[in-house]
Amino acid sequence: MSKYTGKSPSSFHFKTILYEKKEWLATITLNRPEVHNAINFQMLKELSIAFEDVTWDNAIAVLVITGAGKKAFCTGADIKEWNEDFVAHPNDFYKWMGVFLETFERLRNIGKPTIAKLNGIVVGGGNELQMSCDLAVAADDIYFKHVGTSRGSVPSAGATQWLPLIIGERRARQMILLGDDVSAKQAKEWGLVNEVVPRKNLDKSVATMAEKLYNKLPECTRYAKEQLNFWKNFSWSLTVGHLRDWLTVHTSAPEIIEGIKAFNEKRPIDYAKLRNETIKPAKRK
Repeated sequence: MSKYTGKSPSSFHFKTILYEKKEWLATITLNRPEVHNAINFQMLKELSIAFEDVTWDNAIAVLVITGAGKKAFCTGADIKEWNEDFVAHPNDFYKWMGVFLETFERLRNIGKPTIAKLNGIVVGGGNELQMSCDLAVAADDIYFKHVGTSRGSVPSAGATQWLPLIIGERRARQMILLGDDVSAKQAKEWGLVNEVVPRKNLDKSVATMAEKLYNKLPECTRYAKEQLNFWKNFSWSLTVGHLRDWLTVHTSAPEIIEGIKAFNEKRPIDYAKLRNETIKPAKRK
């Protein structure tokens, strides 16, 4: 047997994701419903391993990614982990972000069609995750949202690069700068997802889409996907290195710390106080 082949999902003993294979279909379920399937370091590492396995398994034709439960597909990075790991040690964020970027690149370059099955809210890095997939089907009762500029981050691991390409410049600015909820219906009209269906039909609709993809030529599909990724890869490659450094340097900045702490303390941010602090005259020694 070739060493470049897939393995049984049960052999990986994942803790934060569920990994299944059935015939030609692989399914990865983000399995942290108690924190709305937020992405922590362990989940990133497990996703990376699973993505590699999907790439290597010639029996797998399509990958579906979804979230556990009915409330959330994914709400992005685990801010509790950020508070515990990076407020006191901001340089460690550089390492975390490196794993994040490598994992998302592995998904985008997996060589097989991918479908995001959006079973719940899609927030921040969760939207970047679903945009890393080729296609997306959403339940009709979910919404999309970016909260980085409200909570102490910048959504530049896909959102600032790809939202203008997918939904247009003004709409991208609306999502990222205003942080408004975008309904599934609106997301469909904007082109952020391919289909919106009643929740009871979500599984069936994804299965129908996956079967269409299965009945396509694999090498032609792989290369078509590579060419379709051009503008995503181009904008990504020019910006993510800077993003990684900027977020690392600014993890110890007052407004980032305030955003992280406010989230973990479940309190609002005093935006006026933060702004007023920046206009106070510096004290002379």
